[in-house]
Amino acid sequence: MGPFWDHVLKYRKASLERPQKIMFLKYEDLKRDPRGQVKKLAEFMGRPFKFGDEDSIDKMVWRCSLERLKNLDVKKGTGRSSLTGIGIPKASFFRLGVVGDWKNHFTEEMDDHLD
Repeated sequence: MGPFWDHVLKYRKASLERPQKIMFLKYEDLKRDPRGQVKKLAEFMGRPFKFGDEDSIDKMVWRCSLERLKNLDVKKGTGRSSLTGIGIPKASFFRLGVVGDWKNHFTEEMDDHLD
């Protein structure tokens, strides 16, 4: 399969063996059901939302949304981030936030290598 999938499968297997320690989230699930996944994550972390606290769940989903994060002042700068040590432009940390958008950024060779 390749190193990427080997890495993912190891974590998937570990999450099934130790669900109390490792939570396996998929981006597609987060996009399909953000509220449900945020509730699931809060429970996993031992900080479940109180029954009927829909407003707090909605606020958390909004705070973590790509739409909000893409528009933060720290992201808008034209500078480069030193997080990676190679100075990646701040604008490159977020793209469209669309499932499958990777296909627009990978070459055929990269896609083959991933498979």
